[in-house]
Amino acid sequence: MLVEVRWHGRGGQGAVTAAELVAYASIIKGYYALAFPEFGAERRGAPVTAYNRIADRVIYDRSPVLNPDAVVILDSSMVGREVLHGLKKGGFVVANTTKKPSELSDLLGQDYRYATINATKIALDVFRLPIVNTAMTAALAAASRVVDLEHLVEAVKSRFSARLASLNELVLRKAFELTEVK
Repeated sequence: MLVEVRWHGRGGQGAVTAAELVAYASIIKGYYALAFPEFGAERRGAPVTAYNRIADRVIYDRSPVLNPDAVVILDSSMVGREVLHGLKKGGFVVANTTKKPSELSDLLGQDYRYATINATKIALDVFRLPIVNTAMTAALAAASRVVDLEHLVEAVKSRFSARLASLNELVLRKAFELTEVK
């Protein structure tokens, strides 16, 4: 088994942290996992790509994920065909958007499965900041079962201070519940 995920976001949204949380949650579950970023200009707002590889065997490959099983889009302005390049037929598109999964399917094509969440609203409600990374990890879990919600909660508790872990757990549970999957 090998599952590959590609994350698209902008600097400051937490794409790299999201990939790291998914990797750690996968390790807790008993898998091998990697998370690694690819940066252009390192500044807030610049496009950021991060990757996950999750497998039942040791992983050595740290090359960019060209044919992912899932693409996670943290910034609604990035929703488009260009970020889906190489996505496997039947793969998941998990997007931070106010659109419904059926709207994305009409826009981007019928070859993929879609999940949408207004992660920005959840992050603003809880953190008062548009940092959507933990919401998007929960949306990935709700859509694809690549990772489990409870393992994500464990990863968050080990990564953040008690106060931040508590807020992130709230975001995880809300996002998991509110993710719409088609």
